[in-house]
Amino acid sequence: MTPHDAPRPHAEPLLKVRDLSISYDTGRILGKRKAPVVRDVTFDIYPGETFGLVGESGSGKSTTGRAILRLLKPISGTIEFAGRDVTAFGRRTPLSYRRDVQAVFQDPSMSLNPRQPVSTAVTETLKRHGVGDRAERERRARQLFEHVGLLPGHLDRYPTELSGGQQQRVAIARALSLSPRLVVCDEALSALDLSTQGQIINLLADLQAETGVSYLFIGHNLEVVKHISDRVAVMRLGRIVELAPAAELFDHPGHPYTRKLLGATPAAHPEGRELRRAARAAFARAQEAGVVPAV
Repeated sequence: MTPHDAPRPHAEPLLKVRDLSISYDTGRILGKRKAPVVRDVTFDIYPGETFGLVGESGSGKSTTGRAILRLLKPISGTIEFAGRDVTAFGRRTPLSYRRDVQAVFQDPSMSLNPRQPVSTAVTETLKRHGVGDRAERERRARQLFEHVGLLPGHLDRYPTELSGGQQQRVAIARALSLSPRLVVCDEALSALDLSTQGQIINLLADLQAETGVSYLFIGHNLEVVKHISDRVAVMRLGRIVELAPAAELFDHPGHPYTRKLLGATPAAHPEGRELRRAARAAFARAQEAGVVPAV
């Protein structure tokens, strides 16, 4: 199955990524050659959809997310959001796009000012975008903290006084403060323990049901991605090798690399372990018979 074969909802896409390619400078030692990281990536994200993007480290999934956030510049291809060509914005990104497209990263402590109470993560974002006066911004921060499961007493705490899960809730509150239409979650659960991951997954799902926000959910934990995503794309060496509805992709993977990823995924349940062993054995037999290419 190619990326274009996956069934799609009957709606106009919110985000269209077409033939996206991104390269990095490799440095002076190699004569500043451009090393391709993302190659001809194409996919859509629909309103209210969670689109999962998975692959091993170095596959290009986070690079793709950063290009959508305008943190990296593509060398070719287009990114279209709500009918606007994002790649044509120039050097300055319109504030309207910053409002509509927000991000939650892996380590929230890196984006929280250790010298300021965590409430400023929300109030300063609102101030930057000209939302309300000081009293209104503080009221909005209290509402958002409550919305993501934090207490009023957390408003005046510093990042080091909060747990990793609480810090991530602050990051989610900040991302939602401007009522975005798309949130890029780049390994947003990777640094959290299992119980906290479950809480944040439920929180993201509840917020989506309430607001209709779309998510680009980038991760390497396949079980989490399967649980939270409507559709999933698998990246390998900078390319999307398979894209399908989540249940279909995990139950009936079409590409050998997807089968290899699933075969390498740990499973706690005995039945799951047997399925993983069977997947690995089937993949090995197919390779020996020359039915599938080596990956």
